[in-house]
Amino acid sequence: MSVLSRENCERLFWLGRYSERVYTGLRDFMEKFDAMTGSPSAGEYAKHFCFDSNNPDSVSFSLMRAYDNAIVLRDETGTETFSYIQLAVYEMKNAAKSAAPLLPLQKVIDNIAAFWGMADDRIEDEKVRGIIKLGKRIERVDLYARMNADKEDIRREVRRLSYRIGRAGLSYSTEGLSRINALAECEEIDRAGIVREVEALITFAE
Repeated sequence: MSVLSRENCERLFWLGRYSERVYTGLRDFMEKFDAMTGSPSAGEYAKHFCFDSNNPDSVSFSLMRAYDNAIVLRDETGTETFSYIQLAVYEMKNAAKSAAPLLPLQKVIDNIAAFWGMADDRIEDEKVRGIIKLGKRIERVDLYARMNADKEDIRREVRRLSYRIGRAGLSYSTEGLSRINALAECEEIDRAGIVREVEALITFAE
């Protein structure tokens, strides 16, 4: 297992988070966009949510942040793994120019999934893999809580996070993790509390 700098640990973590943000954001968008087919607001919604690279809440913004981290981490992830982030960027640009963006956007989703698969298959360093996966799991819990996902979906992702977090080799709050698990098991899930706790879970030592 290699020794990673604090900066690269953070980059790997945010690569995991931003790639998950793209994946889940696009899946949610495509469900809503499909329901809006024929509506005059559909195109404006797509432009704002998917393609406005100046909007920090857009999919395009998150994808470019994933790319910014991935390009610096090519030595850690390998060129073949990195190439799927490049392909996702290429398909996002195609979608932005298309009158029928759903097919290239599906290809963005597919390339993000392929990136995760290649990371599992090709990255030998367990810590590198573990940090990417941890970022992904933290982001999914965060997004599901914010997006009013089904309670059982949130609980499943909290369990996955609890399993993953100790395997990444990063410092984290055990008390915070316990609070997240407790909040997720309440009859009425405290979604804002989960977001607050999950955002404070990881500490990067100076």
